[in-house]
Amino acid sequence: MEALQRFHTGWGYPTALLCIYGFFSTVKPLEPFLIPYLTGPDKNFTTEQVNNQIFPVWTYSYLVVLIPVFLVTDYLRYKPVIIFQGVNLWVTSGLLLWAQGVTTMQIMQFFYSMVTACDVAYFSYIYSVVDLQHYQKVTAYCRSIQLVGYTVGSVLGQLMVSFNLMSYQEILILNLVLISIALLTSCFLPMPQRSMFFHQKPDENDTTAGPSGHTNPNMTTGEPANDGIGEAHSDQPGRETLGRGEVHQNNAAISAIEDVGDCNNTDSKETGQCFKVLLRLWREFLQCYSRQLLYWSLWCVLATCGYNQTVNYVQVVWEHIEPSQNFTIFNGGVEAVSNLFSASMAYAVGCIKVNWATWGELALGSFSCLGAASLFLMTFTSSIWVCYTAYVVFKCLYMLLITIAMFQIAVDLSIERYALVFGANNFGALVLQTVITAVVVDSRGLHLDIIPQFIVYGSYFSAIAFLFLLRGIYTLIRARRSRTTFPCQEEKMQ
Repeated sequence: MEALQRFHTGWGYPTALLCIYGFFSTVKPLEPFLIPYLTGPDKNFTTEQVNNQIFPVWTYSYLVVLIPVFLVTDYLRYKPVIIFQGVNLWVTSGLLLWAQGVTTMQIMQFFYSMVTACDVAYFSYIYSVVDLQHYQKVTAYCRSIQLVGYTVGSVLGQLMVSFNLMSYQEILILNLVLISIALLTSCFLPMPQRSMFFHQKPDENDTTAGPSGHTNPNMTTGEPANDGIGEAHSDQPGRETLGRGEVHQNNAAISAIEDVGDCNNTDSKETGQCFKVLLRLWREFLQCYSRQLLYWSLWCVLATCGYNQTVNYVQVVWEHIEPSQNFTIFNGGVEAVSNLFSASMAYAVGCIKVNWATWGELALGSFSCLGAASLFLMTFTSSIWVCYTAYVVFKCLYMLLITIAMFQIAVDLSIERYALVFGANNFGALVLQTVITAVVVDSRGLHLDIIPQFIVYGSYFSAIAFLFLLRGIYTLIRARRSRTTFPCQEEKMQ
């Protein structure tokens, strides 16, 4: 009984609940078969309606709600937003099951944009309720359980469709049951007493303290702490890494935090605190982007935009190449394989000993070139199996590179700045994605068919590859010259 009480009051209880929520909210057996479901007899949409009228709504809505949700998440202290995410996920699946017509499917896409925007609450909650020494464990658990959920969902959907165990509508009913379990679990999460920006105690003015109010010994010694970076997703702004802090940045952060007081007494104080929080966000944003971090962040913005566009519309390509049901039933297996291989590639980054500061940008350019080749192969092949393979390769390459980029950025960032920088990068990618969607995909823009769309995406990644190959070669030459000019200094640095 005593052991159970310790578990309930310790870090294990909220972590277990959050993992249960993360698993059941990501088991989506219909997701690999969404296009066949929408274009099949159940909904009877045309591929053009799905591609050019329904899917673009998610991009526009996500852009609109991302920043408000980010601020509200911190102000409400995460748990209410996690519950809200579960509600929106339930509504999304319910509309998919019962609603008809293009307009209602566009409304469904708006609710799904709320789901993706609320991911920041899931990724930030755990850091506000556990001690600093457990960050690495809880990060690994929460990340891996989501991957397991996606994989189980893909495999489950594949088995149900392949063996005709359930219809698409019955699969959606099962999905509603799973989401209900996740929603019920989220209600039992402990309510955090503090958050990153709004809910801070007056004495919490030490930049070496994490969101839980505990001192980070590595911040005082200058040694970086690793949070177990694994699979890097779309982002995802709530993932936080501890890193080195520069003295002048720490002083600025201390000054900013000291400006934030307890403002729950009057409305005027709340307004003043909100303004100070926004000012603090802006100050830290300006401090974060050094010249080197700017290049890595630029790649994150550009590549994440292209990756999201590819993943959003890849099922339309599969449907175009081989519309027969015989091949559509393999979509779930392909997604499962791509998720597992992507996780392996991301995990491999932690095992490879490479000086990424020197070779990283060249790797970004080289592997982006392979990613562009994979997209062109998907576009011009007439074999669905070649298209499937090219998609798996493309996804694995992106996961490998985004993990490298995130790790390099995280090295020089403190806790708050990590969330801020990746939130800003995610927003930049979303703005660019909105522009591309409006110009290339939307029926009010160029309204391109799926093959011309993927030619654009292949060309887009070719431009990224060219830019970072040039930058990587420049960085490599500069490093070699520096090593030749200052060999003794280089030895000491090593």
